[in-house]
Amino acid sequence: MQVTRIADLSRHEGEEVGIQGWLYNKRSSGSISFLIIRDGSGFVQAVAVKAELAPEVYELCDTVTQESSLRITGIVRRDARASGGYELTLTGIEIVALAQEYPISLKEHGADFLLDHRHLWIRGPRQHAALMVRNEVIAAAEGWLRSNGFVKVDAPILTPAACEGTSTLFETDYFGEKAYLSQSGQLYAEAAAMAFGKVYVYGPTFRAEKSKTRRHLIEFWMIEPEVAYADQDDNMVIQEQFVSHIVKSCLQNRRQELTLLGRDLSALEVIEPPFPRVTYDEAVDMLHAAGFEFTWGDDFGAPHEVAISQGFNKPVFVMNYPTQAKAFYMQPMPGRPEVVKCADLLAPEGYGEIIGGSERIHDLALMEQRMKEHKMAPEAYDWYLDLRRYGTVPHSGFGMGIERTVAWITGSEHIREMIPFPRLLNRIYP
Repeated sequence: MQVTRIADLSRHEGEEVGIQGWLYNKRSSGSISFLIIRDGSGFVQAVAVKAELAPEVYELCDTVTQESSLRITGIVRRDARASGGYELTLTGIEIVALAQEYPISLKEHGADFLLDHRHLWIRGPRQHAALMVRNEVIAAAEGWLRSNGFVKVDAPILTPAACEGTSTLFETDYFGEKAYLSQSGQLYAEAAAMAFGKVYVYGPTFRAEKSKTRRHLIEFWMIEPEVAYADQDDNMVIQEQFVSHIVKSCLQNRRQELTLLGRDLSALEVIEPPFPRVTYDEAVDMLHAAGFEFTWGDDFGAPHEVAISQGFNKPVFVMNYPTQAKAFYMQPMPGRPEVVKCADLLAPEGYGEIIGGSERIHDLALMEQRMKEHKMAPEAYDWYLDLRRYGTVPHSGFGMGIERTVAWITGSEHIREMIPFPRLLNRIYP
């Protein structure tokens, strides 16, 4: 007998197949038991009819406990009412391991309790669906980049200096020297772009931010493309093609999961290039018109980003922020040194920034000046300055936060559920 995955049951209609998985839930009417089985690829209902089974087989269906591991056999039946379109008529069951009383019942639990049991919570349908969408986002992102000539380059996790400012660094001892957990792989991506032309870095990043908002994690994942000979306009064109492809891939391959999560699919179906663009100056005017007290030169917070994006049904670029509000490496606007050639991509529906990008400074003297202004130790960045000494070119790149992107695509309220094991302020367990 063929063992198959729940996700592949449509290929075996009318056939008897084997499933290896776990019991998510069960209910019984006395003469019929309904077992909800999960196997990692999906969920399916197995219907056990007492009159059609040996007594000892039906008794196992009655005694098996929630989250017990089991092997079942059954005949695949089409059922339009089922979430996956199919169910099983159970013909046999083997309990691999009988689970103890499961701590996460099907009743409501508090967030702290569920986070304490995150290693078990991810088995539930909603958490499973969100993380399957996360997997799709990552696969689609890497697939688009590779098919468009980008080379993957791994950046180190331990670094000798900051990329995004020193206030959010995690410091550690590196054999008697100070080292830091990476805030971004960008600087290393810039070096790799000078070797390969078009590259991307994908990995975890760390920010020691004492924030408890729904939009922040201590450890999160970023995908960071970098392109030699690309200016700011090139950078934004890449981003809108990149993001549109990711959304379309999720609609095509994860529609069932998005529907389970209650996502309004029509809000995603309109996501295609081009994306609207507004300048920082225009965005400030929009905030003032909406009644916000906001000082030109400040960076936007979450309420500001929500207000700016409310008038758009697609992600919107906010371009050319004040120099004082952005990182040291961003190229100034010609004739306007008080602003830089950068753009944040704000997702619609109140989800805020999902991408930050810029054209990088490629002039050695200007980069040295910026580092001096930011009181950065030049010896820690000498290798980075080499990129401006030996064959410097205009170049641009961006970083997309995986968890924020998944939160937007799934329509989820909290970023902590968009990563398998979240690291939050005061939470490092499990």
